[in-house]
Amino acid sequence: MIRNRFEQVDEPPGDATTLALARRGEEAFGVVNCPASATQGRLPKDFSSGALPAKDAFRAAIRFANDFKVPLVVLDPDGLWQAEWGDLYRDADDPTLE
Repeated sequence: MIRNRFEQVDEPPGDATTLALARRGEEAFGVVNCPASATQGRLPKDFSSGALPAKDAFRAAIRFANDFKVPLVVLDPDGLWQAEWGDLYRDADDPTLE
């Protein structure tokens, strides 16, 4: 079975949905952000989900990116990504770019 792959970034880009994972005490959470400019007019203003439990944020990010047909990237400075969600890669590490 082919696993889903997601690009890990250090800064949210202006042309993609970003799943930003973070920790608040012992709790892992995520926020889904998307600039309106990334949706070619399908969103009238920038979108932010607010803090959600990490797994719920992941699911919401997938659904949002699919519904609005925009790429999804991951901002994960605390290393909270769960292996069951798929593989994280950095642009420089992507063998399909060679």
